[in-house]
Amino acid sequence: MLAAVLKDFNQLVLEDVPMPKPGMGEAVVRIRSCGVCATDYKAIKGIRRNVEFPFIAGHEAAGVVAAVGPGVDHVCEGDEVICQPSGYCGFCRNCREGNTHYCEHAFTTGGDGPKETWPGAFAEYMRTRAAALFHKPANVSFDAGALTEPLSGAWKGVIEHSEMHVGDDVVVIGVGGIGLLCLMVARAAGAGRLIAIDPSGYARQNALALGATHAIDPVNENAKKRVYEILPDGPDLVVEAAGPIQAVKLMVDLRRRGTKWNVFGITTHETFELDGGLTHFLEGRMDASFGTTALAMQKAIRLMERGLVDPGKIISHRFPLSRIHEAMEIMGAPERNKVMIHP
Repeated sequence: MLAAVLKDFNQLVLEDVPMPKPGMGEAVVRIRSCGVCATDYKAIKGIRRNVEFPFIAGHEAAGVVAAVGPGVDHVCEGDEVICQPSGYCGFCRNCREGNTHYCEHAFTTGGDGPKETWPGAFAEYMRTRAAALFHKPANVSFDAGALTEPLSGAWKGVIEHSEMHVGDDVVVIGVGGIGLLCLMVARAAGAGRLIAIDPSGYARQNALALGATHAIDPVNENAKKRVYEILPDGPDLVVEAAGPIQAVKLMVDLRRRGTKWNVFGITTHETFELDGGLTHFLEGRMDASFGTTALAMQKAIRLMERGLVDPGKIISHRFPLSRIHEAMEIMGAPERNKVMIHP
């Protein structure tokens, strides 16, 4: 089969590799769509270094079951499925407590996080555990289905962890792919006023088209002043979905009494300061969210199936696997959103 194999940083090679075969409890999926996550791009470009070569990246996937191994009855050949990239054992303490993304024996297909990494979905076929597969609703496209994992992360952060309520005024800092999904989830959940903050005019336009009531340019405007002009009582929830430490510092600065705030986008080990007494008397609540769970995946699928959120709307570019090098160049461009690979 054809696969994009990372031989070393900045050495992505298209080549024929052996077809995977399913073992006990496993399935092989014919990949139809796979999103390019920033973590994939960073691995290929050498920005993140926790990669063992050779490596097949790609973890936002959907496709058709091509083969199943012994003991599999949840799915069968020909089923259209969505792939959860993080597999878990189901038996350790964390799994038994419902925190499957903390699993002590986790693996990932083409992704980041667990030490055990299986070949991912920048390939025509991918092997995974059948337990990591969800049936794709007929009214959900393969492209949208492939984005279930990032959509589920947005649901987990905004709804499950930060407990957004109907009518809440919400600020999303950073409206790239994941920020737009957070915004769309907040809109579907009944946000009152929904403010997007991003230095990119392209990103702000996308946010307004997908449900933001206001958009702020933090480079040419005083972001805090503008937020409080729009929301005189301040935000109920602030979601940082940008990544840079400056976005986290802005989130901290936007708080008023009772504001909930979610450290969602930053993954680098940088520091920010909190005034202890002020934080105490503001009586807000800080949350964070990473990864996904089976519950979050199922909730995201319901959002799509019910027509409440269509993650396909954030896609800006599509490429066949044979043009994956072009896709990686687009990933570095300023005016792009979600990039999809079609093996």
